[in-house]
Amino acid sequence: MKLTMIYKDNASGGEGCPSVYLAENGEFVVQGRLVDDDTAAELQNLLPGETAVRISTEVILGAVERYTATTPPRER
Repeated sequence: MKLTMIYKDNASGGEGCPSVYLAENGEFVVQGRLVDDDTAAELQNLLPGETAVRISTEVILGAVERYTATTPPRER
């Protein structure tokens, strides 16, 4: 699956996470730190192969802002 980075936490330095990508199929891919075991235990309906990561509100809002600014409405 081809990914295009659409937003990265500027405070994380030149590398690392969190980041949000747009996949060629239109889905978002989120890169972040894995949640701890206690937090993972609170997830509901977690299926095999699924996991959860932590990212800040700033990264989510920045990714949405950039996505809506650069993606025509008919492609969203």
